[in-house]
Amino acid sequence: MSRGKLKKVFPGSNSAYGFYSFYDQIIEDDAARIFVIKGGPGVGKSTLMARIGDELMKRGFDVEHHCCSGDSQSLDGIVIPELNIACIDGTAPHIVDPKNPGVVDEIIHLGGFCNTEGMGVFREEILKANRENARLYRRAYRYLAAAKLFLDEVEDYYRENNALDHIALDQKALELINDIFGDNVNNYRQKRRERHLFATAITPEGPVSHLDTIIATVSRLFIISGDDGTGKNELIARIKDAAVMRGYLVEVYHCALDPRKIDHVIIPGIKTAVVNSVTPHLLEPYGSDRLIGTDLFVQEPGPELKQERDIARRYYQQSFDTAISYLRKAGDLHKELETYYIPHMRFREINELSRSVLEKILAFGGDSARHRQ
Repeated sequence: MSRGKLKKVFPGSNSAYGFYSFYDQIIEDDAARIFVIKGGPGVGKSTLMARIGDELMKRGFDVEHHCCSGDSQSLDGIVIPELNIACIDGTAPHIVDPKNPGVVDEIIHLGGFCNTEGMGVFREEILKANRENARLYRRAYRYLAAAKLFLDEVEDYYRENNALDHIALDQKALELINDIFGDNVNNYRQKRRERHLFATAITPEGPVSHLDTIIATVSRLFIISGDDGTGKNELIARIKDAAVMRGYLVEVYHCALDPRKIDHVIIPGIKTAVVNSVTPHLLEPYGSDRLIGTDLFVQEPGPELKQERDIARRYYQQSFDTAISYLRKAGDLHKELETYYIPHMRFREINELSRSVLEKILAFGGDSARHRQ
């Protein structure tokens, strides 16, 4: 039996608007089963989910890792698409409460496996660390908001000076839509038309991208490249709208800094992806990949205004780097918080619990799961 495929995404990101969440997009409310995992830092939530996901992949199931923007090596959730089952971290900043308890949702409390009687001596340290952690995130979000303002200035360099040829951009959008879809329409009536997530998140380690795992199964790849403000996001958004209007399920991946923008669109039904080539997910075309450069649709307004753009870009980078420095400090503080909890956890019992949850998942999976055990 071949090992299942792993796809990595982010359900949330630190952004110019604070923590931005698409946690309601991890799995639909009427899933076969949703395990909501509760517990503080260091109690083993991510480890439990990773262990269950790995066991399911060994059995040939494809698994989605929903990674944490506070620590890209940690998990906020896993999804087994074939079984329509998910395990989700239900703690702050993405508090998830059961919507259909007993029918769909099941709560797992890992806090019950903590010997709290020995933790009282750390009370002040824990309270102080939590306060400082909140302060560091507030600072980070202010600098991310500043970074967006300066990036807006870069984009306005093209827009306010009429440097962008909107007619040519519209024509290219129509050309791409015809190339991707032709006369095809998906007549299958599915409940979900769009799923919104992040391929990249702004983390204490800097921007982290898992785009490579997302596009691994596509047959046609359209790469959109160009400077900020040259119409890349608008072009991709139009292709998303065209796909939805034709009845296709669309995976929509948003910009980590400004989630109101769309960076990538995946159309699984026709194994096609349209992606924004931008740091940290710069892409070069390979084989039959198509590269579309939006810089072709702009005309430089002149050296003096270009200098203004470059100044704005420099301030953007300074603000962004400062935000990352605060996120890094917050990440270090979170690891410190974990050290107060880890020694008091009964991890042997948690390991037994993970096996119990795995058995429940396989049981909910019915025949498709039983023949892989």
